[in-house]
Order: sequence, then C-alpha cells, then structure tokens
Amino acid sequence: MARNALRWAMDIRQLRYFVQIVEAGSLSKASRQLLIAQPALSQQLAKLEGEVGKPLLNRSSKGISPTRNGMALYHHARFMLRQLDQSLSIARSEAGAVQGMVAVGLPATTVSAIGLSLVRRIRDAYPSILLNVVEGMSGHIGQLFRLGQLDLAILFSNDAARDMVVEPLLEEELFLMLPRHSDLVPPDRETITIAEASMLPLILPTASHGLRQRIASEFENRGLPTDVVAEIDSLSLLMNSVFDGIGATIKPMGAIMHEGARGRQWRHLSFSDARFRRRNFLYSLPAGRMTPAAAVVADELKAAARELVASRVWAGFDSITATPPARRGGAAKAKPAPAPQEAPSRSA
Repeated sequence: MARNALRWAMDIRQLRYFVQIVEAGSLSKASRQLLIAQPALSQQLAKLEGEVGKPLLNRSSKGISPTRNGMALYHHARFMLRQLDQSLSIARSEAGAVQGMVAVGLPATTVSAIGLSLVRRIRDAYPSILLNVVEGMSGHIGQLFRLGQLDLAILFSNDAARDMVVEPLLEEELFLMLPRHSDLVPPDRETITIAEASMLPLILPTASHGLRQRIASEFENRGLPTDVVAEIDSLSLLMNSVFDGIGATIKPMGAIMHEGARGRQWRHLSFSDARFRRRNFLYSLPAGRMTPAAAVVADELKAAARELVASRVWAGFDSITATPPARRGGAAKAKPAPAPQEAPSRSA
C-alpha cells in the first residue's frame, strides 16, 4: 500500500514537471520556475518517457516542443492536475466555506462588458475564491473548455460543447463603429443601412472568427460585397486602427467599453434595416461535476449580466428569452420573458 502511494505521488510530480516543461518551452527555464536542478528535471522526464514508452518532446537548438503523444498527455495531465488541486482545496476547506480556484473563459468584448464587475463581485463576497479569467477568441475559449481547462465559458453559440450545461446569458447589438472625428459617415447620422456600410472601408476579424461569419452572412444575404481593408483578431489593435482613420468596424458595445479608460470619443450607429445581434451563452459543467466555487462564480456572472442589461447605461445589451439550464443536446422548453425596452444611446 505504502509503495503504491509513493509511486502515485511520484507520478503526479512527474506530470507536474512535464506540464511545466511544455509551458516553459525549455528545460532550463522550467528548472528555474520549479526551483530544481536541470539534471534532476531531465531525469524525471526520462523516467516519464520510459513509462509511456514513446518520446514526449521534440528537442532542438530553439528549445523543446511536445510530440503528438506529448501534446495528448499535456492536455490530459493539465485536466487531471487541476481536478486534483480542486479536490484537495475542497477537502481542506472549513465547513460552509466556499473556496478554490475557478477558471472562466471570456471573449475580449465580454471581458470589457462584465469582466470588472465579475472580479469585484467575487473579491467582495467570496475572497477565498481565486478567480482565473482567461481572455481569448471564442474558438480558443471553446477549445479550452472542451479540454477541461476551464470551469465556465461564455461562447456565442449553444452547440459548442456536448454534455455541458448551456444557459442563455445576454444578447448584444452589433453597431457600425468609428471615431467621433471620422468623416466616413456624416456627423448627424445615428443609423446606417447594410448597403451604406458595404461601401465603407471595414476592419474586421479574420474569416475564422464567429463575428466575421455573422457579418459576412448578413451582407451575402443581400448580395452586397464588403470592402475589407484589414483583418485583425486583436481587439486593441483593431480599435487603434479604426481610431487612426484606416476604416470603420462592426462590433458590440463591449468594444467601446474597452476603450473607455483611454478617453477617446467614439460613435456607434445602429443598422436600420437589419436585426444585427449576437447571443452570449454561459457554459458550465453538469451539477455533479461542478465545484461549489464554480457554481458561485456562475451565479455572480449571471448577476453581472443582469445588472448590465438593467442599468441601461450602455446601449445594445438585452436579456434573452429565459430557458431552464439544460445539457447540450437535451430538450428545454422556453419560458417567455418580458420584452426588453429600447436601450438609450451613449457614446464613449
């Protein structure tokens, strides 16, 4: 029994070392981060490769990278180690206390819209929860969630992951955005048509981005071209390029909220001839697999979204018709929600 326990501890340690090596990209850097000698780290890696029976890393003068087998082990090891750490945290917690780390994946514009509110809520009400917010493109966030590296994720479709709980969170209007000083659209205009937007130079995300596909579909349905002058997936660079006068863009209000602290003045024009909307869905693990801390963060995330919609401080956010939480693939009957009021406009 003691020998098996010792081997289990050794295997866990080897997996931790391996994950750190992959993420560091070199043995020397990983050894400094782990505070162990490089020869000892190399020895543990060799033992792990010996147990697996296949090479796990490609070594070159530029560093190391995982082999195909190594990448598969890396993803599973990260998931396993994360589950282990959470289990230990729950076991060590005092009765009634909610604590532990919760990883939440949010797209960039969603971070701008509700990220700060979520961090404040968790810090004020649940200081023993360590919130880990991962920002990225929706496709990357979805992949991390499917790999088990996130507890919660906000995605823009309700079919991104199977066997998970999916809840509608909020709906965003998509606006044509340009700086206040731009002369691309007359200053007295508050709305624009799809045809008018098709004649403007546009800066949009790349074709693999869900938002770009949504925009392309709207234009293609009308047989209209788009004059795309740049494709940028970085929200900061995209908005900088728009502010510099290179073109306009189409984004939800979160993009202007992202700019708020910089004091730059923006215009956002609604589309008068299209219902240009995007839905946000909250993904979580089934109840039996969700930690108490993750359940608390999910509730606070939904409360932050409700507060954003109800405040009407920013235009373009509405609630979605409520549905009971359901696992992906299961049927859920929709319950009608009150019709949302028209949001007032505001420029930042």
